Amino acid sequence: MNGQTRKDIKPGLEVDIVLKKDQRSGKLTRGVVKDLLTKSPSHPHGIKVRLEDGQVGRVKNIYEAGN
Repeated sequence: MNGQTRKDIKPGLEVDIVLKKDQRSGKLTRGVVKDLLTKSPSHPHGIKVRLEDGQVGRVKNIYEAGN
């Protein structure tokens, strides 16, 4: 799943995000969603989230529980 639709993302899910500083390189950071920061139902570059460790970025991949 990609991270462009808000309804697909919930706190507690494991995701890959792109941090602002990594947008040029496309480097992904994996973590667990704490908060959803994007209010609109979708976003072409990915829904912006805050991870449990405090990092903020746009979701690129979503991992189902157990994967």
